[in-house]
Amino acid sequence: MEKLAVIGSGTMGHSIALNAAWRDMDVKMYATNEEDIRRAEQGIIQKLRTMTDNGLFSSEEAKSIRKRIIISDKLQEVVDGATFVIEAIPENLELKQQFYSRLEALIGPDTVLASNTSGLQPSDLASALSHPERFIVTHFWNPAHLIPLVEVVGGKHTSDSTRDRAMDLLNAMQKKPIVVKQEIQGFIGNRLQYALFREAQALLDAGVADKEDIDAAVTYSIGRRLPVTGPLMSADFGGLDVFKSISDYLFRDLSTLQASGETLDSLVGSGKLGVKSGEGFYDWGGNHSEKVSAERENMLIRFLKDDERKG
Repeated sequence: MEKLAVIGSGTMGHSIALNAAWRDMDVKMYATNEEDIRRAEQGIIQKLRTMTDNGLFSSEEAKSIRKRIIISDKLQEVVDGATFVIEAIPENLELKQQFYSRLEALIGPDTVLASNTSGLQPSDLASALSHPERFIVTHFWNPAHLIPLVEVVGGKHTSDSTRDRAMDLLNAMQKKPIVVKQEIQGFIGNRLQYALFREAQALLDAGVADKEDIDAAVTYSIGRRLPVTGPLMSADFGGLDVFKSISDYLFRDLSTLQASGETLDSLVGSGKLGVKSGEGFYDWGGNHSEKVSAERENMLIRFLKDDERKG
């Protein structure tokens, strides 16, 4: 089994560490200071409480999971002996490259260095590494302990061994890893997500429907179907001749926006950034965001429990 270290204790970092510990792995996690350590500990405890309340494991098991995670602000102690390092620091190319130079001085040449980046290209990230063959992207989705998907993306010099080790680790963490065969902006998941978001913006800006109805068109239709059949499998069920016929006339009418739409530009320009500012497309006053977040988290847990029943 790989000896895992996670660099970064924020939203993604501590969720990745929690997932590993849940699957019986000891993991060390690097935080920049005592305050970050405290926040990560609080985040882990809160998530363990929610998972326990939803019957994923017992309170005693939750205590054992917590004990498998060691958090430290001493980088060398965290990576000492590690055979697989997952970096989850802010999405800044130069910042990540600078941090990798520190890491390379502390880890062995056979230690896999993975990034949780959601969009930066692996070849760019690894461009200054002495051992680019052991670098790979493992893009977890938020919340990392509940969303099964991890996108695995190699760079120009990533070795087959590195890719195999990443897949083995992720399977041991009981994730659903997929291999992205080409370096492409947004990988797969975000390209599909933002294609939907672009069309949703265009429909809203054109006044085709209210925001609530546009969202409902997804949550009460394709959102119900896609957990079982993705877009290509759905086409098989619907009939490829039908889907080809619709594609041939509808594609010409779909949005081709090359940047964000008018409504989104206006909201951001006004400082309305969504949940974190209290208002975005929706009003998030009171405890509205907490209710929606809890509903989403509970739904994701129900999906996980169903996955485990299926084996």
